[in-house]
Amino acid sequence: MIRTLVTYFSASGVTKELALRLANGIGARLYEIVPETPYTDADLDWMDKQSRSTLEMKDYDARPALADRNAPVPDYDIIFVGFPIWWYREPSIIDTFLEAYDFTGKTVIPFATSGGSGLGKAPNRIAELSKAKVLPGKVFPPKASERELKDWVRTLPL
Repeated sequence: MIRTLVTYFSASGVTKELALRLANGIGARLYEIVPETPYTDADLDWMDKQSRSTLEMKDYDARPALADRNAPVPDYDIIFVGFPIWWYREPSIIDTFLEAYDFTGKTVIPFATSGGSGLGKAPNRIAELSKAKVLPGKVFPPKASERELKDWVRTLPL
């Protein structure tokens, strides 16, 4: 039996809703990736060159701290990793998450929400940081249905 975990980071709740529909649709466990210091609206102001998110995304070595390190990664074979696209890649908190756990022998599948950009550099960075087998991911509109998510999962070579 393949054990599946849906993990996600959501700063505004959009990716959370998508992750919930995905987990429900495929019968997977859900785990929220939470930063130790939550992001405020000011932190997320991409127009401000000094906002927290802008500074983190400019620095590929930025690793915001996790609120906990209790993700049940060891118990699962397939791990979906969801996030909003920031600056054409995954948020730095995803990098922290990927480096915090051993993904050896696991299959990781990125999924994302975006205001218009694709996954960009995220799949390559996820493969590099997790050292896992990474399948092609997909960016979804915020209101993607559970059916659409399930249909996507059926196309993956699992």
